[in-house]
Amino acid sequence: MKKSILTTIIACVIGINSFGQREELKLGIKAGPSISNVFDSEGEQFEADPKLGYTIGANLEIPIGKFLGVHPEVLLTQKGFQGRGAILTNEYKYSKTTTFLEVPVLFAFKPFDAVSIVAGPQFAYLLSEKNEFESGTTEFNHENTFEQDNIRKNIMGLVGGININIDHITIGGRVGFDLQNNRGDGTHDTPRYKNTWAQLTLGYRFY
Repeated sequence: MKKSILTTIIACVIGINSFGQREELKLGIKAGPSISNVFDSEGEQFEADPKLGYTIGANLEIPIGKFLGVHPEVLLTQKGFQGRGAILTNEYKYSKTTTFLEVPVLFAFKPFDAVSIVAGPQFAYLLSEKNEFESGTTEFNHENTFEQDNIRKNIMGLVGGININIDHITIGGRVGFDLQNNRGDGTHDTPRYKNTWAQLTLGYRFY
C-alpha cells in the first residue's frame, strides 16, 4: 500500500514538473499578405469590396509552462477597402488604403510541438491613409496623416488564428476584426465602418 502511494506521488511530481517545464524565449520576425474589408458600414447605398495589403513586424514568444504562452507582437499592417455607392443619382467609386501600427497581445495554447493556437486583444494606431475618389468627371487622390476630428485613430480589436512551427520557421494564419468603428460621419468620403481582415504570414524564430 505504501509503495503504491509513493509511486503515485512520484508520478504526480513528474507530471507536474513536465507540465511546468519552461521552453525557451523566442524572438521572431514575420511578413505576408493581408486581405481586408469593412463591416457595420453605414452610408448612402454604401458597398465595400475586399482590398489586398500586407503585414510585417516582430513577435516575442513568452512560455508559461509547456503548453501555454503569451505572444506580444508589433506589426505594420496595410488595410482598406474598395467602395461603390451613390449620392442622389450620382454614382461614385472609392478606394481607401490605411496603414496601422498594431500591437496584438496573444494568448497561446500549444497542444502539439508544431501547432500553436493564438487569440487575444489588439491595439491599433492609424498612421496614415490614402483616399482615391472618382465620380463622373471628378477624380482625386489624397494622402495624409489623417488628423481629421471625426476619425478615430486608436482602435481596439480582437484577433485569433493558428501557427504551424517547423523548427525556426513559422507559418501563421489569422483573422481579426475591430471592436470600435472609425467614427466616420456617414458622408460619401468618410462612411462609418469597422475593419475586418485575414492574414497569412511566414516567419523566422531566433533561439
